[in-house]
Amino acid sequence: MVNLEQIQHDISELPEEAQTLVTDFIESLKKRYSITEKQELESEKTLYDKFEAIGLIGFCSVEEDLSTTYKQVLAETLETKYDHC
Repeated sequence: MVNLEQIQHDISELPEEAQTLVTDFIESLKKRYSITEKQELESEKTLYDKFEAIGLIGFCSVEEDLSTTYKQVLAETLETKYDHC
């Protein structure tokens, strides 16, 4: 178990420059471990949750066989859209 009183006593006996280094080190550790915790929480999310969070989940109405006819549909859509050229 960490003895906080002993740590406080040890730090108080250090020169001011060393105390500043200890403070900087503690801040560095806090940043490192807060990022690690955030990454762990994010890695627990499903792929669907991640896409939904950034707005990539949506829906639209399409033909049932679009996965096999997408090239034809795309060609017709582009012709309709750009037939004025």
